[in-house]
Amino acid sequence: MAEISIIKKEAEEKMQMTIEFLDETFSRIRAGRANPHILDGVLVEYYGSHVPLSNVSSISTPDAKTILIQPWEKPMLKVVEKAIMDSDVGITPENNGEVIRLGIPPLTEERRKQLVKQTKNEAEEAKISIRNTRREAIDDVKKEVKNGLPEDMGKDTENEIQKIHDKYIKKIDDMFAAKEKEVLTV
Repeated sequence: MAEISIIKKEAEEKMQMTIEFLDETFSRIRAGRANPHILDGVLVEYYGSHVPLSNVSSISTPDAKTILIQPWEKPMLKVVEKAIMDSDVGITPENNGEVIRLGIPPLTEERRKQLVKQTKNEAEEAKISIRNTRREAIDDVKKEVKNGLPEDMGKDTENEIQKIHDKYIKKIDDMFAAKEKEVLTV
């Protein structure tokens, strides 16, 4: 009996981690508005090691179309600028000697459609992960039934796992719908 609750708990934890990963992935997709999260993947050379940009500067969004980066040390301006140029952010930084500005260009209709497609692919990957977790949990339950767990208890547990699965698939659909609306809003 204890094994069954552990199987359900582990399955739900894995599904929750998938949702959190998808949320983080969605936050990096640029939707035409300034979002500091698009810089999360940028690494900066700092005293011989590569560190996230947020570790060497403050990042703010003074308005909907601008990201402002202020390195804590003046010599880091050039390094930060180079790191942004080398990254896949796709925006050219403007350095005025004090701060670095990133002007977020408006998205074209074609680019919006690309971003929706990318978002849909990310959502589909998350659904696949959720389904795989469900399958593994149900396989574990079937092993427990072979090892002496009553069959009706096994079926009840499979139904509970299916309900957990359905809840997380619906969360993914809702997240995708919200992100799609955000990307398509001009």
